[in-house]
Amino acid sequence: MAAHSIHRVKSVNEQQKEKMGSAPGFIAALDQSGGSTPKALKLYGIGEDAFSNDEEMFDLVHAMRTRIITSPAFGGDRILAAILFENTMDRTILGKSTAAYLWEEKQVVPILKVDKGLADESDGVQLMKPMPGLGDLLKRAVAAGIFGTKMRSVIKQANEAGIKSVVTQQFEIGRQILAAGLVPIIEPEVDIHCPDKAGAEAILKREILAELDKLPADQQVMLKLTLPEQDDLYKECIDHPRILRVVALSGGYSRHEANERLARQHGMVASFSRALTEGLTAQQSDDEFNAMLDDAIQSIYDASIT
Repeated sequence: MAAHSIHRVKSVNEQQKEKMGSAPGFIAALDQSGGSTPKALKLYGIGEDAFSNDEEMFDLVHAMRTRIITSPAFGGDRILAAILFENTMDRTILGKSTAAYLWEEKQVVPILKVDKGLADESDGVQLMKPMPGLGDLLKRAVAAGIFGTKMRSVIKQANEAGIKSVVTQQFEIGRQILAAGLVPIIEPEVDIHCPDKAGAEAILKREILAELDKLPADQQVMLKLTLPEQDDLYKECIDHPRILRVVALSGGYSRHEANERLARQHGMVASFSRALTEGLTAQQSDDEFNAMLDDAIQSIYDASIT
């Protein structure tokens, strides 16, 4: 056997899967879409008077994301992956497609948000709206060098039928994403204001484990879950052979509280959005901005490596 066949160079997909599965760090969620973008810009110090249409709004939010991604604080030493909105995938950063820039320049795995938002509440939950163009979007994502996807539902009540329908829908679409050659992040968020949050989480865990057991042996998914009331509740999910990684959403908790809760969950890492960008503004000098981002990244990284 020739020596070079033993030392085969790993494909980009294999390198990215290895990083997502076992490297220390966390996911930066930079995927605010049409509905949440004005709020994200406002927190960043840019009011609605700064843009007059969606195109100008998305230009401003892309400038914000570019500033974060190109910051010296932002890199693959502490950040595993970044979740992008479709509009961000279709744009460039310093002359490269966003996905290529993330991986080639920063060693950060690119992930795409694919859901089209939430349906109205029914049975105490909000399912995902239909995604008629999903097949084409997945093809574009593969062509763009995207590794995986993310899609979000919300659980507001400890309602068995509702939670089962959320998990069933997530895994149905997850199988379509796996078939397209991408790794889905399944995100059934439990609202932090759910009256019986612990009860909802117990039902959710049971339903997730049942769906994981149905997946073929050669397939893995990721989970993005609300920080639970019972510490290490999701340990069985983290240890499941069909799981690549379990990540936590901040869900409206402050960064401080989210980090404290996360540090108590062994093997769970962050996938924070608002808690990552808390305190960053367009008005800060680059030095101020980079220092604040560096502090945020370090605090979330420290909470993720427990």
